[in-house]
Amino acid sequence: MTGDALPALLQRIRDCTACAAHLPLGPRPIVQAAPRAAILIIGQAPGTAVHASGIPWDDPSGDRLREWTGLDRATFYDPDKVALMPMGFCYPGKVPGKGSGAGGDAPPRRECAPLWHAPLRAQLPAVRLTLLVGQYAQAAYAPGPKVTLTERVRASGPADQMALPHPSWRSTGWMQRNPWFEADVLPVLRTRVAAALTHHSPV
Repeated sequence: MTGDALPALLQRIRDCTACAAHLPLGPRPIVQAAPRAAILIIGQAPGTAVHASGIPWDDPSGDRLREWTGLDRATFYDPDKVALMPMGFCYPGKVPGKGSGAGGDAPPRRECAPLWHAPLRAQLPAVRLTLLVGQYAQAAYAPGPKVTLTERVRASGPADQMALPHPSWRSTGWMQRNPWFEADVLPVLRTRVAAALTHHSPV
């Protein structure tokens, strides 16, 4: 790996216009990565707040995700510690619906992952823990027998990977129905996150 391979790749991602015609707010790919990153968080797609700021997870969902993981903002936004790679790098727009606010955010654009995920992951040799946040990341990276998101989250999975629900406001009701998530899963998550950061080394 050359010293400038990842910066060049990140610039190519940020310049991408592959699905511009389908993006209501235009392309603004959001990504964070560095070769030393110990944790890779694979999310869904930016919302409008993140599209506006250009900062990944810069919204209430990000606040909740940081609470779940035990990461403060400084650590979360340190690319030498945490890489942030969504399934879709740009805000995809809303699901069509009747009335104001009828539709939530559309699924991540399908063009992104085939174009950029493999090259980006190849430049992250120090990753010790991957967090699959939401159903789209889990469908891509935890395939196998057909199970629900709840079943995936409840299973501990391999030591270097964990499945999480998406930390949007919609997860509040899910957490109330599944109190084991806070009681059993979050302590394991925080332990694995801390261990990944403690034991990672320079590349």
